[in-house]
This record gives sequence, C-alpha cells and structure tokens, in this order.
Amino acid sequence: MSYFSTRGNACVTASQAILAGIAADGGLYVPAMFPPFSMKDIEDMASLSYEERAVKVLSTYLEDYTHAEIVESVQAAYGDGHFNDPAVAPLKRLDANTHVLELFHGPTLAFKDMALQLLPQLMTRAARKNGENREIAILVATSGDTGKAALEGFRNVPGTSCTVFYPLDGVSEVQQLQMTTTDGNNTHVIAVRGNFDDAQTGVKQLFGSEDFIGSMDGMGRVLSSANSINFGRLVPQIVYYFSAYADLIGSGAITPGETVNFVVPTGNFGDILAGHYARNMGLPIEKLICASNRNDVLTDFFKTGTYDVRRMFFKTMSPSMDILVSSNLERLLYESADRDGSLVSVWMKQLKESGSYSIGDQRREWMNSVFAAGSADDIETAAEIRDVFSQHEYLMDPHTAVASRVLRDYRLKTGDEKTTVIVSTASPYKFAPDVAAAIQGKSAVRNLDAFACSEILQSISGLPVPPQVEKLKTLPVKHDQVCDKDTQSMADAVKKAFA
Repeated sequence: MSYFSTRGNACVTASQAILAGIAADGGLYVPAMFPPFSMKDIEDMASLSYEERAVKVLSTYLEDYTHAEIVESVQAAYGDGHFNDPAVAPLKRLDANTHVLELFHGPTLAFKDMALQLLPQLMTRAARKNGENREIAILVATSGDTGKAALEGFRNVPGTSCTVFYPLDGVSEVQQLQMTTTDGNNTHVIAVRGNFDDAQTGVKQLFGSEDFIGSMDGMGRVLSSANSINFGRLVPQIVYYFSAYADLIGSGAITPGETVNFVVPTGNFGDILAGHYARNMGLPIEKLICASNRNDVLTDFFKTGTYDVRRMFFKTMSPSMDILVSSNLERLLYESADRDGSLVSVWMKQLKESGSYSIGDQRREWMNSVFAAGSADDIETAAEIRDVFSQHEYLMDPHTAVASRVLRDYRLKTGDEKTTVIVSTASPYKFAPDVAAAIQGKSAVRNLDAFACSEILQSISGLPVPPQVEKLKTLPVKHDQVCDKDTQSMADAVKKAFA
C-alpha cells in the first residue's frame, strides 16, 4: 500500500512513512485506502488474543513488512510481560451500556504504550529495509505521556536515540519524574519554557530546518518522530478499537454488527482519529465522541467549522489534553477535502499565518455525521471522578473522567443510550493528587506529594500502587536541561544533549 502526504507532494511505502515520520512538505502520511474488514473477520477476532488481533490489522497496512516481521514486532511489543494484564487492553463493564477500555497497563501507565512499545520494532526494521545506516534520532514533543512512553520504547535500542521536549511546569509530578529519571545511553529529556504547543511547534520547525537537518547528518544522524504525526504511532491504535468491539461480542454485551459509540479524551486528535480509521475499515461505530477539557478548541471546531487557536490557554488537571494545535486533525481534514492536498495546505498556511481557518458548512456537516464533541472543565472533571467512584467503585484519571462527563452530557442532550466504550488513557496513579482530592476533598491531600496521595488511593480502592510509581520515590533525576521555546534554543539544546 502507498502512503500520501496530506499536503499532496509525496508517495511512499509504509516503512518509508514510518522512518520519515513527517513528509518533506510538512504534511502527514495517510494510507492510500482503508483495508476492508467483513463482519465475519471482526466476529472471528473474539476468540483471538490481543497479539493475534494486532497482527491481522497491522498486516493490512504494513504491506512491505513480512508476516514474520509483524508477528515478531507484535510479540516484542505486547508479549514478554510488558503489560500487566494478559488482555493487554482489557474492557471493563461499568453498567449495562457503558464499558471502559483500559489502555494503561503498559510500562508507563498510559495509552501511548500501545503504540510506542511497537514503534521501535517497526522503526528499526524500516531502517534496514531502506538501507538507512545513520542513527535514527527521534525527536518528541510531549504534553505528559508520550515522552515517557517514547523514552521507554527506544531506551537502549541500538541505532536510535530519543530526545523529548516537555513543557516546564506543564505536566504532573509523576509524569515529570517518569521522564527525568529515565536511564539508558540514548535518552535525553529537555524542559521547554512554554506550553505543549510551543514544544510541538518547535519540533516541527526543527524537522523543517535544513540547517538543523544538515547538522544532524554531519553527526551521522537522521531525524524521525515518535509523536502521533508518525503513521507508525497511529496504526497500532486502530487495533484496540477492533479489540474492544471483539470483546463486546465475546462477553455478549452486543450482537455482531450492532453499532456502538466510543468517547475519547482528545488532545492531539490521534487517538480518536484511529477510531475513525477503524470505522472506515468496517467496524460498526455509530459515533465518535470527542471529549475536550477547558482547552476546547476541538469542541468549537466541530460546532462551527472554524478552527481558531487565538484563545486563552489553560493549565488543567488533565494536562495531556492541554493542547490548542491538534496535529492529527490534518488527517481528517484531508478526508473532508476529498484528499485534495492543496486545499489542506491552504488551511494549514492560514492557521500558521492568522491562527484560524474555516472548512465550510458542508464539510462540517459531514464531520458531524460521524463525530460529536463536548468539553468538561476541572470542576466537572473532579465531580465525575467522585461520582463514578461512588456509583461503581471505579477509579478514573482526570482525562478518562473528562470523557465520562462528556458522555453523560451527550446522553442527556441526545437520548442516545447506545452501548458506548469510554477510552481510558492513563492510570489514576499518574494523577494521584487530583484523583484523591476529587474523592476525599482538597483538605485531605493538602501538603501531600504524589506518593502520599497514591497511598490514599490504594487505601480507598484496594488497588495497589503500581511499581512504576512506587520506584520513582528513590530513582535519581538524570535529566535537568531546560531551554527557551524558540527554535534556535531547542536546536542548541539537542546538540548539547548529543555532545
């Protein structure tokens, strides 16, 4: 299968798209088609393991990888005890028509592990296929979870390095410690004096800088990305939508062919876009509900057809969603424009130069036939954490709680009681102070650090503190580099890290 740039100026293989990360014209790679799955194909998945489901989905997209390479990559990613649940992505029932897809059972306790345990396997094989002998220098911007997942995935992988930029004071205490305590001989972590959008913009500009690319080449390195702009990050996420549906069939919650909804806490739009791709492949999804926090640029976009970043940026209790420029939306725009890359280029130029663009009523209506959207602020998020725990004795992290609250509002507004899966993106223990405060009250956690708050969560829920959090108490900080948000400062910081 070929892959095209959303801006119209590239055609490559799957391995080339994964190796490059981003197209030379600044666009994102998209597949030439969406491989169809019959209802029989999907129903048959109910009896398969997660690894077997992954091989079936991935094989349809990664056609220049051999079947053996895909099987080996999947086993290396999801086998060998890397995930603490044998189901890898277990589906938990909240009530008769509401289920939670838990994507936080990997090594860094966030859904990014679902892709970033696999991406290094695909990346190193892509390098060999394309005769690339230089070190693959991964550059990552993170709003909290991608950074540690990328560091963990690429840590000590031969022929690679991984450099992560995160917003200073813009992630949770546990998220920051997870990154800054990372060991490995090829990992680098740099805090940016700015927000996630500043970090993401800077990384994109580094990919477009001939001077920086030349300097990396002179050091024997070639740039690539582990952000969700890389199709190698997106394609593994398609798998868990099929897996969740297969589990619904297997449990008797639905009959084969019955449509379901998914509600997804959304920042950079990659997670929910994977659901859209699964829908295009034949998965019976009725609505994809896009859930935002107070940074509700996507909610407004789906309502108005205008994407406008000229607004206040808020730091919230769901920091991985504190994003105003949702990169993966460009892939949806490409579909809405009937794959006209020149039109997408115009919109992206308008966004860069004026801070907004509009797609028109017809395209907005097309999107709204598939997507719904809503948002929840911190007060509503905390109330949802408390209410869900009270009703179901189930702990939700703030991002998952945003999705749960948006689903509640959506059902009240539409009366749609269809079976719905809440996509849960992180362990509550990554945000223990906020989760504990929501349930026990702010006074109960006053002056307590993340570790003391984790003990509170353990005492009230019976769920043990994950070892990934427990060990952070004693791990030494290995990364303390800080840089300004301008591109030159970020370039200098990378070169300093490599020195």
